[in-house]
Parts: sequence; structure tokens; C-alpha cells
Amino acid sequence: MEKIKVTCDSTCDLTPELYHSYDIETVPIGVTLGETLYYDGVDITAQDLYDYADRTGELPKTSAVAPSRYMEVFGKYVEQGYSVIHISLSSEISSCYQNACLAAEEVGAVYPIDSLSLSSGSGHLALLAVELARQGKSVQEIVDTLNERKEKLDVSFVLQHLDYMRMGGRCSGIAVLGANLLKLRPEIRMQDGKMSVGTKYRGSMERSICDYVRGRLAERDDIDPGRIFITHSGVPAEIAEKVTALVKELQPFREVIETHAGSTISSHCGPDCLGVLFFKK
Repeated sequence: MEKIKVTCDSTCDLTPELYHSYDIETVPIGVTLGETLYYDGVDITAQDLYDYADRTGELPKTSAVAPSRYMEVFGKYVEQGYSVIHISLSSEISSCYQNACLAAEEVGAVYPIDSLSLSSGSGHLALLAVELARQGKSVQEIVDTLNERKEKLDVSFVLQHLDYMRMGGRCSGIAVLGANLLKLRPEIRMQDGKMSVGTKYRGSMERSICDYVRGRLAERDDIDPGRIFITHSGVPAEIAEKVTALVKELQPFREVIETHAGSTISSHCGPDCLGVLFFKK
């Protein structure tokens, strides 16, 4: 059986327990606060960047993984006789995938996957890659399956604060003011690797989040019941518990897993953002 190692960008937003049990190595994306460079999942938390944004009115800056860093990670496994499958953040929103491809050309025996997704949407692919490898599938079989299955990912989230989009230049101050006055909570969907606006929900955080979950899951028969991630950037525990109960009420998932968004994803969506991420049939 081939020796296969799965790696991924830190934006996969899985739990430490999942990374450990699936033996997946993450490659951290850089996050700069002021003049100081940190690494996602290593020495900075989402709360650190929220505090920085509140204090300065500025967003941290994120930077793609350099080809040299990918070469370092990939190379140590290839030297041990592994083939490496790397799950990358969508090429439409980051240059991580392109940099991973450059590193793969230099190292050899490395297969970067453009997830066309983010957060635990990419995480779904990382777990699937390990599961297929443990079943004895070949590298090419796994790569083909991942490229097929990524088209079936249903990835979305609902924002509670548009200030981070304003600070990031993605939304005007007037639009933010209007949305805040009307208590609009926009849904963001991943489509073809890009983000687009879906349904706009209204009301309190709890109401908008629960309405969003119903909107994504209720009365659908095209959902793969295997696994769903509830990924958020720091919602109150009681709301996360209500969402978990609601998900189980709406669909018969075999696994319902709560994860927390890392610093990279949180720097763009802000606090209290929540998404449900799953495969369609």
C-alpha cells in the first residue's frame, strides 16, 4: 500500500482532535498585526485580532504561505517515501494553491488540491483524503475523488457584523450603516471558489442564525447525511448548542461537529459568524 500523507492550509478550521486523530499536518498562513507577523493556529487567536481591530480600527493583514515553506513541509515527507496530498484554500481568494503547485513541481510526488472552498469546507476534503488513504486507495484515485467531491460541497455562513467587510474594503460605510439599522445579516455562499451574497436575514443574532440554518437544511433531500460541520468565529455557547440541536432535528447526519474558525477566516468575517458546511449527494 502506498505511503500517503495529507497536509492542508491552516484555513481548514478543523479541531485539534481531528488533526491529531487523522494525522494531518497544517501549514499556517501568516497574520500580521501592525508590524508583527504571527502564524494562524500557532501563536495568535481570533480574539487577539478582534482586540486589535477594536483598538486600531484596522484589520490584520493575512499572507499566503510561501513556496519555500511548502517545499519544507512537503520535502520532509517525500524524503520518507510518502506521496503528499495537500488541501489548499480556494485559488479564487488566495495564492496559496498556486504557491503549493510551485513547491510541488520542485519537490515531486506532491498533489495539491484546489478546494475551491474555505474553512471546514476544505476540512471536509482533508478528512475524506485520509479516509480514502486508510481504505487503501491509490494517490490518483484519491485525487480524482477529491476533485469530483469538491463540486458537491455546500459551504455558506451568515455574518453578524459588516464592519470587518468595511475595514477590508468589501463594503461601504453607508451600506454597513443601513444594514446595521435594519439588522440585516447577510448569508455568504461559496460558488465556483468565490464568495457571493445569498439570503439576507433579519433580527437578533440567535434568530438570524437559526433562520439561516433552517434555510440551508430544512426539507432538503439532496444532502449527504454523513458529516456536517458547524463552524463559527465565536458565537455564545448557548447559541452553538441550539444550532446543534436544530441541525439534528432537520437532517439525520451521522456526525455533527462543532469547530472554531481560525485567525485567517475570522479576520475576514469578524466575530459571531456561523456556517453549516456539508456535502450534497
